[in-house]
Amino acid sequence: MRLIQFETATGQRHVGVIEGEQVQVLRATATTRELALAAVAARHSLKDEVLARGCEPGPLYQELLEAGRVLPPLDHADPAHCLISGTGLTHLGSASTRDKMHQQKAQDESTMTDTMRMFKWGVEGGKPGAGRVGAQPEWFYKGDGGIVVRPGESFPVPSFAEDAGEEPELVGLYVVGDDGRPYRLGFALGNEFSDHVTERRSYLYLAHSKLRFCSYGPELRVGELPAHLAGVSRIRRDGEVIWEKEFLSGEDNMCHSLENLEYHHFKYRQFLRPGDVHVHYFGTATLSFADGIKARPGDTFEIEMSEFGAPLRNGIAIDRDPLEPGAVPAL
Repeated sequence: MRLIQFETATGQRHVGVIEGEQVQVLRATATTRELALAAVAARHSLKDEVLARGCEPGPLYQELLEAGRVLPPLDHADPAHCLISGTGLTHLGSASTRDKMHQQKAQDESTMTDTMRMFKWGVEGGKPGAGRVGAQPEWFYKGDGGIVVRPGESFPVPSFAEDAGEEPELVGLYVVGDDGRPYRLGFALGNEFSDHVTERRSYLYLAHSKLRFCSYGPELRVGELPAHLAGVSRIRRDGEVIWEKEFLSGEDNMCHSLENLEYHHFKYRQFLRPGDVHVHYFGTATLSFADGIKARPGDTFEIEMSEFGAPLRNGIAIDRDPLEPGAVPAL
């Protein structure tokens, strides 16, 4: 089952089920979060809640996409209660991509970069088995719901940014129930979008490089994931594809299990506030930046994987900086 959130021309919100060309609109449901919390309260699955509410025929899916009326598939009415985070060095091949980006080589344990050392920990202990705690992954904070752009919109890039690079990833979508437990609704495609030049200067700048806008969707895939997933990431410029590459995901292509990544995120008490939404990026091993590509305003990123329906597309646009140096007054 694949779900979307969308709005009408007058701004009224709905949740839809994707079945063919026409969206099936869920009855009496304005948001995916509302739907999920109802499923938690009823102690049944999200799919069961959808089936219990029923659907009516709605608009054509392609028309919604073209009109820019498809929203992220999960959000919160108060963006401060939507946490965007992620884990890195989780995919086989991700360490070599990161090391290539940093232009460093690992030799042995004593001369390994921090990148290679953390990747090695994941390979050795990232899949400990059900109910066991494995190696802790790299973790980073991106922002709250205010840094999410809807599918089809452009990423605002600040003047101080040194790069505007895509990161094609799987995204886990979660709500925290009234019982203080996290519940996974499913997965979506995501573009984590980072500043790789800033990160390359020093790994200590990783936190700065991640404080950028991001996007995920357009669809939420409900249920478990196949162990092997293969998609395509591409960049279009003036209507032409200037870069394209396969990206792999799913646990067969990862050095951490999803269960282990989820544990190491939600083990922190501050992430278990009832009603909150969590959007967590699971990492990638495929970057155009590692191939020497520099995206620029006007380009379009396109991330596609058949298991997730419609591709995720986003452009790049120059943003107006909200603050100038020395512009913080004392009280």
